Amino acid sequence: MLILALDTATSVATTALVRDGEPLGEATCRAVDVLAAADRILRGHGLGPADLDALAVGTGPGSFTGLRMGLAAARGLALACELPVAGVSTLDALAAGAPGAFPVIDAQRRQVFVLLGGRPAAVRPDELELEPGTVCVGDGAVRFRSVFEEAGATVPPRGSELHVPRALLHASLAHDFGPAELVEPIYVRLPDAEAALR
Repeated sequence: MLILALDTATSVATTALVRDGEPLGEATCRAVDVLAAADRILRGHGLGPADLDALAVGTGPGSFTGLRMGLAAARGLALACELPVAGVSTLDALAAGAPGAFPVIDAQRRQVFVLLGGRPAAVRPDELELEPGTVCVGDGAVRFRSVFEEAGATVPPRGSELHVPRALLHASLAHDFGPAELVEPIYVRLPDAEAALR
């Protein structure tokens, strides 16, 4: 099965092409360039969208604009090529890249997105109770490094790949492929624009 995977939930968008579990190519870019990056990977292997069997897309939580861009790209491609799609939590992908680590995504507003009790939540970093020695990964861990390290956690260096929700991991976690319109983003709170109106 040839899967194109993408995630645009964080400041670093990723896309990857995977055939039967084996990576063929991967790229990082900005969210607006994710389809162009995917096209370059496909062309580099003499392939096109018509060769794909399925899509995997990151569902967040993360940037509202980024999530919408990624889902729109996946839905448009799925519709044009009649492809099934699977949504994958960006937090789950981060965790898969660093087994045993605690995934943390920058949620802006001095908050982070994390998994609490197996569910995504938005909290202040200093509200988290982490076991000493916990490894925290993701752009939220980098941004609030001092808070996590004061709590006894460990944060890999800023440039570590462990902080990137790699699309290769989305492809490996993807299951339950189905109609693109059934894949929904994980919104933990209201968008800034809606919150400002309340």
